[in-house]
Amino acid sequence: MRDNNRQRRDSMTPSYFKRLRLDVVREWDLYLMLIPGILFLLLFKYTPMYGIVIAFKDFNIYDGLAASPWVGMEHFEKLFLSEDFARVFKNTLIISIYKIFFLFPLPIILAVLMNEIKNMVFKRGIQTIVYLPHFLSWVIVSGLFLQLLSTNGGLINKMIVGLGGESIAFFMNTEVFRSVLISSAGWKEVGWGMIIYLASIATIDPQLYEAAKIDGASRFRQIWHITLPGLVPIIILMFILRLGNILEAGTEQILVMYNSIVYEVADVIGTYVYRIGLGQQDYSFSTAVGLFDSVIGFILIITGNYLSRKFLKRGIW
Repeated sequence: MRDNNRQRRDSMTPSYFKRLRLDVVREWDLYLMLIPGILFLLLFKYTPMYGIVIAFKDFNIYDGLAASPWVGMEHFEKLFLSEDFARVFKNTLIISIYKIFFLFPLPIILAVLMNEIKNMVFKRGIQTIVYLPHFLSWVIVSGLFLQLLSTNGGLINKMIVGLGGESIAFFMNTEVFRSVLISSAGWKEVGWGMIIYLASIATIDPQLYEAAKIDGASRFRQIWHITLPGLVPIIILMFILRLGNILEAGTEQILVMYNSIVYEVADVIGTYVYRIGLGQQDYSFSTAVGLFDSVIGFILIITGNYLSRKFLKRGIW
């Protein structure tokens, strides 16, 4: 009886580990190549997570992590009651939503239009020009826009004055500074996003276009019924990933472009953590802010993937 029960239990046990062992034996060289990547993740991604406990301590750099007193949720209470954080959180959401609304569709549109160009020399030239800014650092991009938008001889202000308007201090005007952030981010990153969607378009079966031509479908109809549906999986993937980073409104960009005059509309969670953590050396509070950011991002990715699978039958996993 005992042997029968054991056999029944063994037959119900999933054979996952058995298959894994066989795969490792058969493809040992490929699994061996995974080791450096796994070690990298463990060393630089998972090991630093131990530092999360700083958010629950009154951390002192001289006493060290172990000797710093435990304060529990004190820093999170300070976070949620802080007027500065309410403003920073609002700015982060506004700038991220603006970037999603105005910039997320642009690479898709640009990729579809680029795919319609038949002259390969012209097409590759345009591709290079459009995605080249992606490889420039934000320091360089900031310098370029400072020169273009300067009130002292900047090309844009020269055009405004030439048309009868008044010079605008773009980097010191709270009403237009967010527009500068969106525009510069679009100029730098839209071309790189276009390359991703062009690669996805290249995987669409050419026979679908040939069949559509035989049926008399116009180019617009082919785009609407073949190209765009073929892009849906990558669009969903990119949108979910962007949704998970909604609280990362472009910290590096804003750090090199903003100033104290526009803090009211441009100070985001990332810059706030930088100023509080390094500027005021309040490491515990800045860690609490960063942990809050990470938790919200994780929830948004899970939620976005769940909604995508429920309504669109597609998701990251």
